Amino acid sequence: MNELSQADEQAALDSPSPLRFEFRGDGMEYFKIWMVNILLTILTLGVYSAWATVRNNRYFYSNLYLDDDNFRYLAEPMQILKGRLIAIAALVAFTVTSQIAPMIGLGLMVLLLIAIPYFVNQSLAFKNRMSAYKNIQFRFKGSYGEAIMVLYVWPIIGMLTLGILYPLALLRLNQYIVRNSSYGTTPFTFEATFGDYGKIFLTMIGAGIVLAIPTWVVMVFVPSLALVVPVFVAAVYFGLIVFFMVKTTNLFYGSLALAGHGFDANLQIGGLAKVILINTFLTIITLGLYLPAAKVRMAKYICSCMLMHATGALDSFVAAEKENVSALGDEFGEAFDVAV
Repeated sequence: MNELSQADEQAALDSPSPLRFEFRGDGMEYFKIWMVNILLTILTLGVYSAWATVRNNRYFYSNLYLDDDNFRYLAEPMQILKGRLIAIAALVAFTVTSQIAPMIGLGLMVLLLIAIPYFVNQSLAFKNRMSAYKNIQFRFKGSYGEAIMVLYVWPIIGMLTLGILYPLALLRLNQYIVRNSSYGTTPFTFEATFGDYGKIFLTMIGAGIVLAIPTWVVMVFVPSLALVVPVFVAAVYFGLIVFFMVKTTNLFYGSLALAGHGFDANLQIGGLAKVILINTFLTIITLGLYLPAAKVRMAKYICSCMLMHATGALDSFVAAEKENVSALGDEFGEAFDVAV
C-alpha cells in the first residue's frame, strides 16, 4: 500500500502541470517611462535612445512572470549604443561612397548582403544572452551557413515555386531560431512539420479565393454597391492577417519544448482582432498617446493565452540547470556584449 502511495506521488510529480504566463505591467506606469524616453531622446539628439531601449525592455521583461518569477533583461545602455554607432558609421560610409563612387558602393552592398547573416546570428546571440529567468541566461549558437539558408536560400526557393514552399521557408526559419536556442545548457526543441504550416497557408488561400468570388460578382453585377467593396476587401485582409498571426503563433509555441517541459498558446482570432482594433482606434484618436497602453494591453492578452506544461517541479529543473551552467562557465567573450 505504501509502495502504491509513493508510486502515485511520483506519477503526480512527473505529470505535466500547467504554469500560466502573466504580464503585470500597467498602461499608465509604462506611459510615464515612454514619455520620459521620448523627451530625453529628442533632447540628446538620439543618444539617449540606447538607454530608452534598455528601460523599455527591462520594464516588459520584469513584468513578465512564470511560476511567480519574473524575467530579467541584462543589457546595459552602452552595449546598445556601441552597436548603433557602428551601424550608423557603416550606413554613412556606404551612403557617401555610393555617391562618390557608385561601383564601390555596389561592392559594399554585396559585402553587406554577405555580412547580414553574421549580424543576425550576433543579434540573436546578444538578445538571448541578455535575457534571463531565475538567474539563468538564455543562449543562441546559430551558424553562418544556417543563417544564409533561412534568410536567402529558402525564401528564394519559396518565390521560385510561386509560394508553394513558403511554408517550408517559414518552418526552416523557426527551426533555426528555436533549435539553436537554449536555456542555460538545455536546448529547446521544435516539432512542427511542413504539413502543419502548409495547412495554415492552404486555409488562407482557400478563404481568399472563396471571398474573392462574391466580391467580383458585386463589382460586376451590382455597381451601386461598388463603394462598399474596398471596405469589405480591407476587412477580409485584416481577418486573414489576424488568422495567420493566431495560427502561426499557436503552432509555434505548441511545437516548442524544453527538456520535456512543453508549451502551449491558445490565441483566439476574435480576441486578438478585438485587441488590435481597440488599440488602433484609441491610438488614432489620442494622436499616438495611447501607444504605451496599447503595448501593455497586447502583452497582457498574449500572456493570458500562454502556458508552460512543466513535467515535475520547475524549481528542480532550474536548480539542476544552475549546476550545469556553473560547471560550463561563461564561454562567451566581450565581443558578444555589443548589440548588433
